[in-house]
Amino acid sequence: MNRKLIRPSLSEIQDQIGQRPLRRKPAPPDQTNAESFYYIKQMQARTPMVVVLNSGEVIRGVIEWYDRNCIKVHRGSEPNLLIMKGAIRYMHKETNGRNGNDGNYPPVQEGE
Repeated sequence: MNRKLIRPSLSEIQDQIGQRPLRRKPAPPDQTNAESFYYIKQMQARTPMVVVLNSGEVIRGVIEWYDRNCIKVHRGSEPNLLIMKGAIRYMHKETNGRNGNDGNYPPVQEGE
């Protein structure tokens, strides 16, 4: 007695499962470009900014230029600064009050 193995063809299996295998959802992008959009917007409007460094030092000026690792802050009567992004604790738009505190940030003390 000879036994014969019957194998269905690939097209028959695909017909039984469905027309095509389901496609996976694409992975989310690595970058949203939100940071670039924010810097460009502040640069074009020449918005006065307050940059608080990890050391507690406060820098006031206008963002003139940026890249992946640093920003250049233009200060009117003082030298311009190139600040590494890793050294920045946070930054925000300068408000009318000189201390830069609009209720959303801790009080800024210069020269800490």
